[in-house]
Amino acid sequence: MPRLTYAALLPLRARTAAIVVVAAVLLSGCQGGSPIAGNSETHTTTASPTSSVSSPVASAAPPSSGAYKPADASGKAQNVPVPVMPDLAKENSKAGLEAFIGYWYATYSYATETGDLGQWSLATDTTTESGAAYKKAIDANYASGSWLVGGRISVPRIEVLWQPGAGSQVAKVQVIQEEIGYLDANATVRQRTSEASNTAEAVKVTFRNGAWQVIDNGLILGS
Repeated sequence: MPRLTYAALLPLRARTAAIVVVAAVLLSGCQGGSPIAGNSETHTTTASPTSSVSSPVASAAPPSSGAYKPADASGKAQNVPVPVMPDLAKENSKAGLEAFIGYWYATYSYATETGDLGQWSLATDTTTESGAAYKKAIDANYASGSWLVGGRISVPRIEVLWQPGAGSQVAKVQVIQEEIGYLDANATVRQRTSEASNTAEAVKVTFRNGAWQVIDNGLILGS
């Protein structure tokens, strides 16, 4: 498995902090083939993985009190359901990895709505360039009382490129994110709204100390 390299600037979901993360994703080199790095013109592609998610996806625990209220111009989201990791996501298997990736995106969607990166951080190596950028994105957008409106994430398709015995695994994921609005503590708009998106991303994951952890993530370059 060749190492993920960084060769071109591409906007990632970390656009929530108006920052960019770089990713030239090498998806076909896992078996010694030529890496897929896209063409010379880098752009976002619409995801079209060949297999749908068949594993249990992350459920959400009901809030302890009060009804869920999404964020709006009047204030932050309230009583956002907390993602719950399915038991299958704890297994070191192809099905387990599918379930984990669904959960991982659910934790970042939760962080986008709340600013709370606790669960996401436990499932992510935040010392990597991509992990640090995601964290910076959320922290910046919830600093000094600011908040985000919208930005919820869903992953209707996950394709795991499973390699038995490999030290790390890679998956291709269709990622749909709602439009994002940016508000300051005084409820004034602080930057232009980010449009809704439907992109293809690659996620690189390893199984450490009995649990999955994301070690890299980025947009798949166009072909």
